[in-house]
Amino acid sequence: MLFDDVVIIKQAEKEDEATVITINCPDKTGLGCDLCRTILFFGLSIVRGDVSTDGKWCYIVFWVIGKPGTLWSLLKKRLLEACPSCSSANTLIFYPPESQPPKPADVFLIKFCCHDRQGLLHDVTRLLCELELVIQRVKVSTTPDGMVMDLFFVTDTRELLHTTKRKEDTHDHLKAVLGDDMLSCEIQMVGPDFTACSHGPPSFIPPEITDDMFNLEMVDVNKHENVSVTVDNSLSPAHTLVQIVCHDQKGVLYDIMRTLKDYNIQISYGRFMRKDRKICELDLFIVQTDRKKIVDPSKQSALCSRIRMELVSPLRVGLVNRGPDTELVVANPVELCGKGRPLVFYDITLALKMLNMDIFSAEISRHMIGGREWEVYRVLLNEGVKLSLRKGEIEEAVRKMLMGWDR
Repeated sequence: MLFDDVVIIKQAEKEDEATVITINCPDKTGLGCDLCRTILFFGLSIVRGDVSTDGKWCYIVFWVIGKPGTLWSLLKKRLLEACPSCSSANTLIFYPPESQPPKPADVFLIKFCCHDRQGLLHDVTRLLCELELVIQRVKVSTTPDGMVMDLFFVTDTRELLHTTKRKEDTHDHLKAVLGDDMLSCEIQMVGPDFTACSHGPPSFIPPEITDDMFNLEMVDVNKHENVSVTVDNSLSPAHTLVQIVCHDQKGVLYDIMRTLKDYNIQISYGRFMRKDRKICELDLFIVQTDRKKIVDPSKQSALCSRIRMELVSPLRVGLVNRGPDTELVVANPVELCGKGRPLVFYDITLALKMLNMDIFSAEISRHMIGGREWEVYRVLLNEGVKLSLRKGEIEEAVRKMLMGWDR
């Protein structure tokens, strides 16, 4: 097979049509999750999908829609990078949870100082996303005299930020966005310990946040009638059928695929369809790592409960009082492979910019909470928040942006 035939993108000819992405490559556990994460990073929505595999080779088709100006050639390159090489087709690639992760990407610190203005943080975040600089951690602080010191810890998808040309290009793009407001900018490589997860208790996070946001028992999934997850072993002698009906939202297929990946579940055949009134339906024929169906009722129940939970509440959003100020906290679970959900910080800053909210400080960090690793976003808002918007309005606006309910 020719290398260019592994990923084929047929762009839509009309605005109301979907672009068709066809992927034909060796299979591996979690491939669907990796592909959906890449598509989500490019701001695209999957409206239909088909996947089939014999355990060694897979054939996947996605129908996607999204914003104009998508860099399709770059998307193809990133999808190709997520696919196993054709030389691996003689065996299924399986990554057990206890296996050693691949070598972590180099982490760089982008440090700049500038005059503050409304929407500044989102404008910088949008630029970094466009440059394919993935934000790992952020530390943003504002001084009383209106100065901002921003620390962005990023990894470079293009793996070029160590070069002088890439650094100069990033500097020039930042200067174009910030203009004369930018006073200084430095880019340097840092150690991987900057992005290491803090396995200790998150003592600096308010207790009400850890109790309310991360307690799975506090989210009654049975009250959400628009989410249905069932299993059936009677329709196939070799596979367990998982049928899912849920409300459409941003990254819905990614949330399902990352859950299956974390459970080391292999999809042999699947079909996804977004129907009228934004209802999604999925039929997935799956097997365990031993290539057998799931017959243990406790395993079936655990899988269904986790999928239902991830669909009902894929992200946590809350507001708490921090003295005279108000802090927005958003959290999402991290995949077992260590990768987080794409564009969360982008959506948070965009929602706040649209609300004309001033950001005093912001921080991204990771923590082990309830036996899972979480990516936690903390944004300290201007103390004038209480006078302009109620907490419920801020939470609703941020949640809608994150879930794509504003589309």
